[in-house]
Parts: sequence; structure tokens; C-alpha cells
Amino acid sequence: MNENQHGAKYAFYYLLSLVSLIFVGIAVGLIAFGIIDKTVVDPLANIYYGNRDGGLRFAISALLIAGPIYYYSLFLINRGLKRNELKIDSQIRKWLTYFIILVSILIILGVFISIINNFLAGELSLKFFLKALSMLLISGLVFSYYFHDIKVEDRNLARKMKKIFLGLSLIFVGAAFISVWFFVESPKEARMRRLDQNLLTNINILENAINSFYADKGALPEDISELKNTNYYFEQNSFIDPETGKSIEYKKTGDKSFEFCATFRTSSNFNDVNNRSVSMPTYGPSDKNYEAGYNCLKGNLWSEPIEKARINP
Repeated sequence: MNENQHGAKYAFYYLLSLVSLIFVGIAVGLIAFGIIDKTVVDPLANIYYGNRDGGLRFAISALLIAGPIYYYSLFLINRGLKRNELKIDSQIRKWLTYFIILVSILIILGVFISIINNFLAGELSLKFFLKALSMLLISGLVFSYYFHDIKVEDRNLARKMKKIFLGLSLIFVGAAFISVWFFVESPKEARMRRLDQNLLTNINILENAINSFYADKGALPEDISELKNTNYYFEQNSFIDPETGKSIEYKKTGDKSFEFCATFRTSSNFNDVNNRSVSMPTYGPSDKNYEAGYNCLKGNLWSEPIEKARINP
């Protein structure tokens, strides 16, 4: 059978395997690094809520999509070799295999440079050692397979090596995919935290509007409805919980004091990469901490009435 009839098809399979291999390798590396960061305590390490699990979530997504594609593309290539549609000494096979090795080397070099750079910047030696070891294991498995695959001429030996590689790689990928769920926040909890952040953003918007009201009127509003007919840079949906639609409660507690009450799904405190309790950052004039459930958060008044400011410049 003329190999040229299938050359484009197997070139596509090899390139598809390369792209999916990159995603799988990066995903396994991110999981390994994320677990190391979360288990090896480093006083210098800190990470905000917004991206503390971002790498792990990306890794899970990459494994779910790219993993099956990679192994299926390998299956198609190996099937072509068995059917003699692709020769073991094919130039297409050799060129694209070497290209896969080259791209893999470039990516791994970049990762190793980043690891060494972090070590030189003060990262713990244990973290450096574990991350370097994990990259050596990943790169060693990839290189040993592709270098052997391009050099071997014995079909029986080639089949045995492919089975060994597939078994070891499936163990690595499976172990990474299973273990990551013990370290990443569940989708349900992540959604609840994001909803609470949106609720807190609405509270900060209302706090700014009340300060504008106080600067204009010289007094705090008696009821939050007084803000609805004003133009203090907020939308009507700022008065509610973004999911439930329940109104945020405003309470005037004094001539210059007020608070907002709402029901939160989670706590503003969470554990960082070193298992230290830290507060979720907020985008307002001050941090507002809360626990899961009904909370009343003290408002901050930083404005002065405009007329008073004119009299006392």
C-alpha cells in the first residue's frame, strides 16, 4: 500500500498528539506543583482567593479534554503501524516524532528555568527539589518513550515498550487526576464564594452611594429606598443578592453610623497555600469579614457634607 495516500492523515494524527500531549503534560505539572505548594509550608508564599485554585482547575479541564484526545491519537497511529499504512521507517513518522521531542524540550526548559528562578528568589529548597523531581519524572517518561519509539526497529519490542509507556502514563495521569480533587475547591463551593463576592461588591456600591448621599444631603438616609430616586452611580440590581434576589438590608444605627445585613453562603476567611487563615480581599474602602449565614457589616462613612467642606476648606 502506498504510504503517500495516508501521509496527510498521519501527519494530522501526530500533530494532534503533540498538541494534546502539551496540555496533558502541563496539566500534570500544574497538579504536581499545586500539591507541593499546598503541602510544603513556606512563610513567603501567599496567594489570593481569586486565583488560588486557578491552575488546578485548568489542569482538571485540560486532563478531561486533552487526555482522551492524546491517547486516542496514539491509538490511531499505532493502528496505522499495524495495518502497514504507516511504515516504521517512514520519514513522516521520524520528522514529526523529532518535532514532538523538540517542542517538549523547549517547554520543559522553560519550566525548569522558572523553577530555578523561583529558587534563586528565595523559594524553599524542599519545594525546589520536589518540583524539579516531578518535572524530571514527567520529562523522563515522555523522552524515554519517544526516543525509544524513533530508534527501535523490532516491531515486537516496540509494542512492548508502547504498552509499558501507556501503563505508566495512565498511572501518572490517573493519580494526578484523582489526587487533585483532595486539594481543589469543589465547583459548588467556588460558585458560592463568587456569589458572595458579587453580593459584597453590591454592598460596597451601596456604601459609596450612601457616602455620596451624606455629602450631598448632610445626613444619612433613613431608609435605603431614599437612594433609589437619586443618581449616585449605582444600578437597581445593586440593592439585591445577585442569585436569590433578596434585598440587602440597610440599617441606620446613628447620625454617622450604618450597617448592611445580608445572608452569605461562605466565610470570608479561607486557608491559603500554607493552610493559614486569611481574609478574602475586597474592593472597597475597607475589608469586611463575614461568616456563613446572616451577617451585619458595619458601613464606613468617609465623606463630609459639601456645605461644611466649603465653610471649612
